[in-house]
Order: sequence, then C-alpha cells, then structure tokens
Amino acid sequence: MYREARVVSGSTAMKEALRKSSSSHKYTHGHALILSGGPGHTGAARLGARGALRIGAGLVTLGVPPAAQQEVASQITAIMLKQVKDAAALANVLQDDRLNALCLGPGLGVERAKDLVPQALSVPAPEPGRPGKPRDPGSGPGLRSVVLDADALTAYTDNPETLFAMLHQRCVLTPHAGEFARLFPDIAEKLKAPATKGPAYSKVDATREAAARAGCVVLFKGPDTVIAAPDGRCSINSAQYDRAAPWLATAGSGDVLAGFITGLLARGLAPMQAAEIAIWLHVECALSFGPGLIAEDLPEELPKVFRALGV
Repeated sequence: MYREARVVSGSTAMKEALRKSSSSHKYTHGHALILSGGPGHTGAARLGARGALRIGAGLVTLGVPPAAQQEVASQITAIMLKQVKDAAALANVLQDDRLNALCLGPGLGVERAKDLVPQALSVPAPEPGRPGKPRDPGSGPGLRSVVLDADALTAYTDNPETLFAMLHQRCVLTPHAGEFARLFPDIAEKLKAPATKGPAYSKVDATREAAARAGCVVLFKGPDTVIAAPDGRCSINSAQYDRAAPWLATAGSGDVLAGFITGLLARGLAPMQAAEIAIWLHVECALSFGPGLIAEDLPEELPKVFRALGV
C-alpha cells in the first residue's frame, strides 16, 4: 500500500543536501548539459542553464546547433558552449565522462527533440576514470540523469509509449497539466471526471500512476505540484494560501525549474530528492522576490534564499 504523500519543506536534510564542502572542487558538483533550440529559440535553454549553475552544478554547458552558436555565445559568460548539431554530435559530446546530467526540452523544438531524446537516453555514463568505457546500461548508478520538459515531452504525445520504453530510473519528467494530459490521456480523464463515490481520484493518485507507467519520477506542475516516484513515494509542494506565488505565472519560469532540477542531479542528488528541493526553492525564490518577478530573476534570487535557509 502506498504511504501518504509528504509535504515538501525546507528541512535540515535539504540544507545538508545543498551545502558544499570546503574541500570540494567544481567537478565534485557535476557537469550539466542543457540542449538548446535553433536561432531565436535559445532563451529557454539559457534560462535553464543559469538555473543549473546558480543551484550549484560545478559546470554547465549549453549544447547548441551551429546556426545558434553566435547568438548564444553573445549571451553567456560562466556557462560553456558546445556545438550539438544532431544526434551523432550529441553522442560525441557524451563521450566526456564528466557530463552526468542532461536537460532536454526548453525551446528545443519538436523535430530536434525527436532526434536528440533517444540519443540522450541511450548513452550510459562512462565509468569514472575510464573515458570511453561505458557501464552496463542496466547498472543504475552509471546512467546519466536526464530531465525532460516542454518540447521533449510534446514530441511524444502522438505515441507516449515510445518515450516510456526509453526512460530509466534516473529520468525526471516535468509536465504541466496540458502536457500531462497528452502523455497520460486516460489518467487525465480519470482526474477530471466528477467523483460519484469516494475516495475521489486525486492529483496524487494521478501522478503516482503516471510515474509507475513511465518508470521514473514525474513532477506534475501547478500551484499544487505533485512529485511521485515509480515505487509510490510521493510529495506535494503547495504554492497556495500563505505560500501563494502567483508571480510564477510568467514565461520561462518552468524552464528555470528544469534547470534547477538538472543542476541538483548533476550534484549527485537522487531524482526524487532533486525534484522536491528544486520545486521548493522555485517557490521560495518567487516569494523572496515578490511582484514584478520575471523568469530571469529566479536564479539570481537563489543566493538570498540560500542565506535565509542557512546553507
């Protein structure tokens, strides 16, 4: 039987997970790769990359098609840049055994997503210290963490089972209500159906069922965000009542959230923990900044939130 859903909060365990040791270096905290779309569509990935860097990933690289390289290079400084034209180029980039977390979806474009997502999910991480010697794809810890958002989800709405067959336990899906309904149409129908007898089918039930089907963590976005793992673990992050953050209803805020999760995965957190901490910090940043918030403000508010949290 499933345990009750937990409420996400700024716990001592969260603080410990976010702290950095004084003896660590940048590679201790992982290397995240965020894949970008083409010219004129790079902003979402840049938002995600900034979020990953601010939340503590040791290094963050943007993978961009050649035509967008100049556009992106003129907008970044601490974030690095790699040309990723297609799946073959991505496979080559992923030979770097230090890359341990990927994010695909924000501004990626549906056709580019169809090309890159299978490659991102099929290449296991090389064994530490042995570049070019990949782990057994079924070995678990050797799998790269992958966040799929936006276009990476939309690309598979005609045949979600194709996506589910590629997913593994180090993946995190971050659908909003529309994307959730397209990926899990039967579950969404049960969720919106009027309850005729109890107990009613809730968003917690829906997210748990979706995670079990996908075989990975699902973060179902909204003011009542629910995060569930395939084994039934579940938590709720409420941005309502005294934690209401209506300023998050702005373009790009979800891209930053995807970056937050990716950065925490790069730092070595488990998918469920990374999703829980990222969504809590996402709301805290919005509450800290207040009215007038735009997506670019979210990563820049993190240092203030970290200090208030005692990290």
